[in-house]
Amino acid sequence: MCRIAITGPPRIGKTTICKSVTESLGRKVGGMSTSEIRDDDRIGFRITDLMTGATGTLAHVHGPGPMIGKYHVNLADLDNIGARAIEHALDAELIIIDEIGPMELKSERFVHAVEMALSSDRPMLVTLHQRSRHPLAERIRSGFKVMGITKENRDAIANRIIEEICKPR
Repeated sequence: MCRIAITGPPRIGKTTICKSVTESLGRKVGGMSTSEIRDDDRIGFRITDLMTGATGTLAHVHGPGPMIGKYHVNLADLDNIGARAIEHALDAELIIIDEIGPMELKSERFVHAVEMALSSDRPMLVTLHQRSRHPLAERIRSGFKVMGITKENRDAIANRIIEEICKPR
């Protein structure tokens, strides 16, 4: 079973790599992705269920919820869209989780959903916060093939991941 974690500094292209893999595989992919919410500056993050297309707010500079930096984590959307997307992805051919980081780890349901995915026999592609030392992040680091993303390798990484995932087992 192929399990890959990509990591690197913010804005290096981790989410773009996940999108490229999703688009290139042309088969049933499940899980969740995140993207920026921008005005002139970044004001938050959106969360999307890859199977249903449902979207919500992961975090925003305004609103309720626990704070990470300047952002309030929206636990309701994280649980009802993000964690649910991972739970439903257990039937997918590939589970993508973008991202496992401090905001997402504020949700017990999210952590439980990721643990369920880890216990499954599904191939996985996850983006992992570069500096997180959360026990779940450490478990992923020790059990997945970890690829560091840089400006020099980011354009080739998506193809390498697709080759790994598509290899006959």
